[in-house]
Amino acid sequence: MGRGMNRQNTGWLFISLAVAAITIFYFYPMLQALLLSFQSGMGANLEYVGLANYIRLFNDPTFLTALKNTLLYLLIQVPLMIVLALIFSVLLNDATLKFRSFFRIAIFLPCVTSLVAYSVIFKYLFGMDGLVNQFLLNVSLISAPIQWLSDPFWAKVTIIVAITWRWTGYNMIFYLSSLQNVDQSIYEAAKIDGATPFQQFTKITIPMLKPIILFTSITSTIGTLQIFDEVVNITNGGPGNATLSISQYIYNLSFEYTPDFGYASTVSYVIVMLVIVLSIVQFKVAGEKK
Repeated sequence: MGRGMNRQNTGWLFISLAVAAITIFYFYPMLQALLLSFQSGMGANLEYVGLANYIRLFNDPTFLTALKNTLLYLLIQVPLMIVLALIFSVLLNDATLKFRSFFRIAIFLPCVTSLVAYSVIFKYLFGMDGLVNQFLLNVSLISAPIQWLSDPFWAKVTIIVAITWRWTGYNMIFYLSSLQNVDQSIYEAAKIDGATPFQQFTKITIPMLKPIILFTSITSTIGTLQIFDEVVNITNGGPGNATLSISQYIYNLSFEYTPDFGYASTVSYVIVMLVIVLSIVQFKVAGEKK
């Protein structure tokens, strides 16, 4: 009995260190940010203003623009990225494909590059005299350079292309690792029954990857709602806030404009609420009860 209690106490000792660290560096800042969202002022001169900051959100055109832009990135980029990752994983799981390792590394490599470095490279690639315009002009797909960074529509397209390029390989690895654990006799039986590759993909692959698809959808949603580096380094939120994200607006409220940490905390909790709501929706759509 005594030995069992000692082992249990030792276990609690190890756990307590992790719990203390998580509480101090994770939950405590979250609680402080929540309390700060009900305050207004500069520096230490803060005063409680109740729900004034939350009411201000609905009358703030810059916030509404940032919210619209972020949701647009989410609605277009996440489904596009998930579909591409699924297609790549199926193609690269084919045992007959030559140079599979090379293609896997090539597609996965973008997600391990520096966020700032790749954003700066994309900024130059999609410049007026960048390689993208030069290529499109050389193959006669366009007659004049596209203003990728100075046109509101094309600037959004550039951001979506950038984050899709970076994170597709990351999600592909999850699907690929799951596919390698699937018994190939299932696909062989489907072939014998006359199932086409598309039918195998929709009737076998997608249902078997359902938990992984749910996981990557939620993590991708969280990541896209927090998008910051690409917007700041490629377009800096421009032109005219056309690509401004919520995270960049939080940064601007805290450090670029007159510091308003109370309102910045309020805006940050919009991301928290969006993550919670969209995660619940995704669980419901996927039919997951646990």
